[in-house]
Amino acid sequence: MSDTAEKFGKSEKSERPETSEGTEGFEGSEGSERAEGRGGLEGIESEARERPLWVEVPARRPRLPDPVRTAAVRAVLVMAVTVLMALVAFLLTMAKALLAFPAVIAAVAGIVAATWAVLDVWVTRQVWNQRHGVVSEPSSTARRLRRERRATRRQERAAEREFGRIRRRSGQPAGMA
Repeated sequence: MSDTAEKFGKSEKSERPETSEGTEGFEGSEGSERAEGRGGLEGIESEARERPLWVEVPARRPRLPDPVRTAAVRAVLVMAVTVLMALVAFLLTMAKALLAFPAVIAAVAGIVAATWAVLDVWVTRQVWNQRHGVVSEPSSTARRLRRERRATRRQERAAEREFGRIRRRSGQPAGMA
């Protein structure tokens, strides 16, 4: 047992109830009342030793591959510069300055470059998926439609077989209608 647990007659296992993470340490919260009951700072220190510094939360989506992430960062930077150039061109045009025309031309070139950068992200992602064997599975709707078509064909074949059996029983050849 730890010294603090022996001192207060507590077992090694924490018996404290779950509290919301954001309220520990604030006045009036359960955490501060317990800390004062244990002896001020000593209780807070032991509580801090029990609780991890942070908790790993798994990401919702997997991280982008490095080449795709690089292209995406590049595209965001190009778009930011393009927006800035468009703003400067707009302000110079409103002020009827001599540099308005070159600024507009630069803004149009920036829009072309930003479009190219976004397409680069898309192409890089497609190439990475193709080269690194990302499995492409059909969507659930495609699977469902295929299943329905197969079931329909099975029913048609079963109906043809049954129709053939009925004709043979009645004495007519199966091929004649």
